[in-house]
Amino acid sequence: MPMALQKIGGWVNRETVDAYENYARTCFRLFGGRVKKWFTHNEPIVPVEGGYLYDFHYPNKVDFKEAVQVGFHTMLSSARAIQAYREMKQDGKIGIILNLTPSYPRNSHPADVKAGEIADAFFNRSFLDPSAKGEFPKELVDILKNEGFMPDYTSEDLDIIKKNTVDLLGVNYYQPRRVKAKEHLPNPDAPFLPDRYFDPYVMPGRKMNPHRGWEIYEKGVYDILINLKENYGNIECFISENGMGVEGEERFRDEQGIIQDDYRIEFIKEHLKWIHRVIQEGSNVKGYHLWTFMDNWSWTNAYKNRYGFVSVNLEKDGERTVKKSGKWFKKVAEQSGF
Repeated sequence: MPMALQKIGGWVNRETVDAYENYARTCFRLFGGRVKKWFTHNEPIVPVEGGYLYDFHYPNKVDFKEAVQVGFHTMLSSARAIQAYREMKQDGKIGIILNLTPSYPRNSHPADVKAGEIADAFFNRSFLDPSAKGEFPKELVDILKNEGFMPDYTSEDLDIIKKNTVDLLGVNYYQPRRVKAKEHLPNPDAPFLPDRYFDPYVMPGRKMNPHRGWEIYEKGVYDILINLKENYGNIECFISENGMGVEGEERFRDEQGIIQDDYRIEFIKEHLKWIHRVIQEGSNVKGYHLWTFMDNWSWTNAYKNRYGFVSVNLEKDGERTVKKSGKWFKKVAEQSGF
């Protein structure tokens, strides 16, 4: 977000939507002849969660009303960019990249199932439904109305969103979200958050990435893609991000200087097996991209967690070395399988 726009509220301010559309039109005009696949946003829910709900991202607010407005304006900006792209007739495809986190209830008890549905509406369908279907989920809209948090909007805005759905979808998947029904009444004096409708659930025996603290659930990628097939018109899609972050990965470097990351190979293998299965079942998923090519700098953790096929050795002026997983994946790509 340019600071000039952040100073007037960023995505809270409708002027940012206008500025974004102008920016998109400029990009299409300059590069549309060569670039034939465009994506309006990557993980648009992250600024909502981090910046306006859970205080882990600039501007570090906890304000549900502003969070809703930010989400709506971001979605509107995406639809207006799509509308502009089609008006300019550049003979390509345009979509959005969403980090989809399947919301699994603790069990089949109706209260737990309801908690899972609400979590899904907040964290997945809030952007997925308007992007692919042109409308916001009724469950979410009902909550916003009942709680008094509806955004400012016009009927024209809704019409633009309805008529400008995406051509293709990027899916970022790392871990599931597990929830259960609320076990205690929420504090009435606490700021309103989605968690007022569910509690996190820690599933016994879950498989974990011990180097990152995230659950590993490979079948989640299958569940996402089946959902897109059955409920979203089998939209053309691809896995745009999937990966395993490891803190302190230098300890796995051998005498030849190669990171022996068999854990990452196993992680990728198990996800690819589920993707292969869902392709056989008719999913329109077109590809798989690992996060990431080489160890990268994070906004929140710098180089703490390493994700790459190529290591970046900060003790040796950023020296690049292909990890064992990178050499393995090269063979997988060449053979179209393993």
